[in-house]
Amino acid sequence: MSATMINLLRLLRDRAPRLLPAVLRSGLPLFVPAMLVKLALFNNWIDVQYMEMDAADAVIAAGTLLLLSGWTLLLPVRARLVSLAALNILLTLILYADLLYFRYFQDLISVPVLLQARQVGSLGGSIAALLEPNDALLFLDWPVAALLPWLKLARKRGKRAGTRRAVRAAVCAAVCAAGFLMTALPIHEARTGWAKGLFGADWWNVSIYNVVGLYGFHAYDAYQYMKRQYASMPLAAEAEAESADWFAQRGKAREALSRDDRYGAYSGKNVIMIQVEALQSFVIGREWNGQPVTPRLNELLGESVYFERFYHQTAQGRTSDAEFAAQCSLHPLASGSVYIRHADRAYDCLPGMLKEAGYATAAFHAYDGGFWNRNVMYDRIGFDAFYSKKHFVLDEPLGWSLGDRSFLRQSAERIERLKQPFYAFLVTLSSHHPYALPASAGSFDAGEFEGTIFGDYLAAVHYADAALGEFVDRLKASGLWDDSIVVIYGDHDNSIAEWPQYEQFLGRPLKPAERLLLMREVPLILHLPDGAMGGEVRSEPGGQLDIAPTILHLLGMDTGSRVMAGLPLLADREHNASAGERLIVFRSGSFTDGQLYYTARPPEEGGGLCYDAQTGDPLPGSRCEAAKSAAEEEIIASARVVEHGLIDKWRHAEAASTKAKTADRFG
Repeated sequence: MSATMINLLRLLRDRAPRLLPAVLRSGLPLFVPAMLVKLALFNNWIDVQYMEMDAADAVIAAGTLLLLSGWTLLLPVRARLVSLAALNILLTLILYADLLYFRYFQDLISVPVLLQARQVGSLGGSIAALLEPNDALLFLDWPVAALLPWLKLARKRGKRAGTRRAVRAAVCAAVCAAGFLMTALPIHEARTGWAKGLFGADWWNVSIYNVVGLYGFHAYDAYQYMKRQYASMPLAAEAEAESADWFAQRGKAREALSRDDRYGAYSGKNVIMIQVEALQSFVIGREWNGQPVTPRLNELLGESVYFERFYHQTAQGRTSDAEFAAQCSLHPLASGSVYIRHADRAYDCLPGMLKEAGYATAAFHAYDGGFWNRNVMYDRIGFDAFYSKKHFVLDEPLGWSLGDRSFLRQSAERIERLKQPFYAFLVTLSSHHPYALPASAGSFDAGEFEGTIFGDYLAAVHYADAALGEFVDRLKASGLWDDSIVVIYGDHDNSIAEWPQYEQFLGRPLKPAERLLLMREVPLILHLPDGAMGGEVRSEPGGQLDIAPTILHLLGMDTGSRVMAGLPLLADREHNASAGERLIVFRSGSFTDGQLYYTARPPEEGGGLCYDAQTGDPLPGSRCEAAKSAAEEEIIASARVVEHGLIDKWRHAEAASTKAKTADRFG
């Protein structure tokens, strides 16, 4: 053994009696590892796929803990240890609250959730069922943390108080600087790499946690909430009045359409709505390599009315945007998801209105209930029950979760037990990007497209089509088919931009405008209980905002006073014309009326372009100016309602006015 090593061992031997008290006096060498163990247990217990805690996550977690606790080094020993014990208790309780909430809702607690007492309160009767024996591991260090401040750990006073404070300040600064670097550098690397675009996308609170850690998420969430609440300018009274007038006019247009024969023709009928992942119109009725891509949906067109110029109106929120547009008939946000950012608002949505009319309402989606904040939002917009991944038997693991065949079969079993009339809303998942399903999931031969994402997409849609066909067969066998309005539509495009493959599949070249419209076109198939209009193809343009008004029109439910942007699609053609030209507006500012198509672009790119929607040929910009102004008015009116919570405000004003009138009458 070298002399250097011998001297080092001697030094440790001589200093050992003083080393342990020094560590205990600092507190941080005990606090940080203890909390890291708890964070590792938390990550292991929530068990989210592809979110294992790796070295980078551990570094971020340790850095966050140093930032949260480094300030205690400024305090005298006993005060420091008491503060660390209190911090341990507080952070453990936050962690445990998140754990219990995740077990129930598959999400983390956010500020908007805390402000919605009903959402958090729904845990009340289920707490006991959420507890597990291993949870005790999170609290094993509490007796030590409570006892430590009262041990005789104070060192002898060998330095002046001023010197000790200076030393503590220097050490505190060094620890906080280390914590900042340990947190900021890995997060910056993730944000510019694999997590680029994640912040602000508002998919799932857990996805933010996966980047910044548990306590980092809560800091980010609090910052975002404060930013939304206090950084935005209040809406001017004149702007609010403009929006109120716009929605009043749109309500009058719906009332004008209610004079046709189909209004209320299916009063009291069940409603079954299926939102199909990434289903686009260009595959409907087409064959590839000698096989129809959607044979079951093709058959269904003979019993239903099909809208051949129907468009998704989603933005950054994708699937959640499609749900919001279809259920609530309002435009999504330009950035982020309404489901995440504005789940605390009131909306006039299809499930809530049907619930008011005595319908049982249920939503079905075999994925984590916290994704897109569905657990919160579904309750908010009027669903009595939400059957998420935890409610299904995962007997057909496929893609992101449960295969559509099993999902639709298990959903049908529950739907058959619902009290009638009912509204059932189902969201499929198997045809989700990147569409790589195993060979066992289907028999579609993609031919020349084999091994490409486009070929995988065709195969995934073919599988989803078969699952939908089996679901329809079951509805017919149970008798629900003849007593229900059944709606099937696509949520958004497939995110594939391999244009040579599209052109090969369609058998013709595509102009720029045709490509843009193709990516907006999704099918809308509507089956009526008596089979009316079976085989009819409607050519007037429609969008997802029109779905809820269409259903309510058929059921005979007045929407004139409701804050909805859409119009019913199945009104008689003469009444349809009386409501004015249909303008299908997209959140980007683009739009189409069936004759014109305008694609919005920023000024630095030369501004928007106007096209002939029938031929795809460019047109002078002046041809689109009038419709452009109308589209802007619609987007602005909808955005104000969502972002400023105007429905709540208007409803309260109406209630106050009614109360005042009643008081005047009987006072």
